[in-house]
Amino acid sequence: MMETSPFVVDFDWLEGKIGTPGVSIVDASWYLPAQKRDAKAEYDAAHVPGAVFFDQDLVVEPDSELPHTLPSPAVFAQFASSMGISADDTIVVYDGLGMFSAPRVWWMFRIMGAREVVVLNGGFDRWKADGRPVTDEPTKVAPSFFETRFDEERVARLDDMRALAGNGQIADARPAGRFAGTDPEPRKGVRSGHMPGAVNVPATGLSREGKLLPVNELRDLLRSKGVDLDQPVVTSCGSGVTAAVITLALESVGHTDNKLYDGSWTEWGGRSDTPVETGS
Repeated sequence: MMETSPFVVDFDWLEGKIGTPGVSIVDASWYLPAQKRDAKAEYDAAHVPGAVFFDQDLVVEPDSELPHTLPSPAVFAQFASSMGISADDTIVVYDGLGMFSAPRVWWMFRIMGAREVVVLNGGFDRWKADGRPVTDEPTKVAPSFFETRFDEERVARLDDMRALAGNGQIADARPAGRFAGTDPEPRKGVRSGHMPGAVNVPATGLSREGKLLPVNELRDLLRSKGVDLDQPVVTSCGSGVTAAVITLALESVGHTDNKLYDGSWTEWGGRSDTPVETGS
């Protein structure tokens, strides 16, 4: 029997937990413009009963020039508390596709001090198709207080990446064409290519039908992409969202010496003073 990540749960598990005190369900759906989907509108139309919506374009550091900048602990606590979520809750995060944007929110809650955070394997699109319960009723939020215990060591910043480029392990979750520099970046003014020494681990290859690959397959795939699981790893992507899919994969195989580059390629590729390589 293939081993499943300890950080994912299946449909039966979540359906059995709906309405359970101490279990917070979070819709973390977010889409690229090219996907032409409105995550909030879809949430309003149908969501898992009791789920709250986590807006990944809103829960960010105010006034940052970059998209999806990790908020300060105080700002994060304000948002989490307003959602009725405590750091002591069992927090279940899902997105529409299954393993796209939910891992980012899984990562955020964990580094902010939540004790138990898991991702729904399969995603909400398949949840609906499977005939599982959904509602359009607004979720009633009980007052709560999210006490943060921020782990700064799990976040990589620009200066960290300047020192690491060409000298350490960087796993980039973007599609192969953008990594190689053959396809343009979706954001204006951002070069395509990759950081010196980075390896390409496309986030889409880490799941199958919205489910995270079994642990043994994740381990083999990461190694096949050139990731040394005995050494530290920094994950990156376009704006810090899908990098967390690699982070989830790493944690699932027992690799805990990892960081996520929050500015990711939008920051690095959007500057003129950072080295960029092309090719696979």
